[in-house]
Amino acid sequence: MSAGTPATAAPAEGPTTVGGDERLRHQPLWRRMLVRPSVSAAIAAVVVFVFFSVADTTGTFNSPAGIASWMGVSASYGIMACAVALLMISGEVDLSSGVMTGSTGLLLGILIAEYGWNFWLAFAAVVVFAVLIGFTNGMLVTWTRLPSFIVTLATMFVLMGLNSGVTLALTGQVRVGGIDEAEGYALAQWVFGSRLDSAWAFTVAVGWWLVVIALGTWVLQRTRQGNWIYAVGGDANAARNTGVPVRRTKVSMFIVVSLAAALVGTINAVELTSVSAGQGTGFEFYYIIAAVVGGTLMTGGAGSVIGASLGALILGMTTLGIQYAGWDSTWRFTFFGLILFWAVMLNIWVRDRAGGGRR
Repeated sequence: MSAGTPATAAPAEGPTTVGGDERLRHQPLWRRMLVRPSVSAAIAAVVVFVFFSVADTTGTFNSPAGIASWMGVSASYGIMACAVALLMISGEVDLSSGVMTGSTGLLLGILIAEYGWNFWLAFAAVVVFAVLIGFTNGMLVTWTRLPSFIVTLATMFVLMGLNSGVTLALTGQVRVGGIDEAEGYALAQWVFGSRLDSAWAFTVAVGWWLVVIALGTWVLQRTRQGNWIYAVGGDANAARNTGVPVRRTKVSMFIVVSLAAALVGTINAVELTSVSAGQGTGFEFYYIIAAVVGGTLMTGGAGSVIGASLGALILGMTTLGIQYAGWDSTWRFTFFGLILFWAVMLNIWVRDRAGGGRR
């Protein structure tokens, strides 16, 4: 080795080193906050709230009654969006989640109206049914290695056919009513369908939503299961090589989505006292939009329950904000598409700015 080699290879000293270790650089608080996807979703939520507060022609949108109304709509989206976000973080998607809210409600109604079951016995059967559907979806995805998009799309169509066919065969129509006549309904109405007796007449669904947010956040941030969810979504093979039970983790997330659908289906059935065969169809896209708007990646490995909930809040405000603005309600689909696009673009822009423009 020549005498000049050590001098050439010696690193420069001092704080002026170019390209130093990024981990050693001090990151301001605002940058550390902005790289969180939920912060971008919160900014979007504020923008949507201000927009519809201005566009409102009834003076209801930002009143206690109006806030309680769109919070109730958001809760229905949010409970499912939280569960769907957990599944998406693990690298999968469930297109049967919307139809499942209708299937579980119909099963509850049929067992009560056609067979005279006690409400709580029927609800227990609905929970078992949801676990079986989620388990089946998860096992088919992990066993066949088919994309979850294909497997759950097939499940969606099977359930759609069963919802209409079985309901029509048993009742002569595509709707089941009389849920409020079941034994045990009084308690069920208090648990799943009550409202606060005040100007802020929030439905109990909002309370269930908050419970789901707290539970989902705790699982992701404080438990080994949460680490597994992120790991299998980031790189399933690497996670498997480090001892993570990939199949069990994915299957459990499919079950969580189905259980959330059972909860939402039951809440809807109790509030409306009836269920139609087409209920929930197409809502799976709302749940996915809410999760993506909240920063959950379609490819897995990143996201949060809080972000998905903020996405659901945006959809809920938009759904009723359009009505309060006096516009045709069908415009909500256009708004949902625009919200999806611009929220994702905002998320990318904010994260790039917080990272100093680095890719």
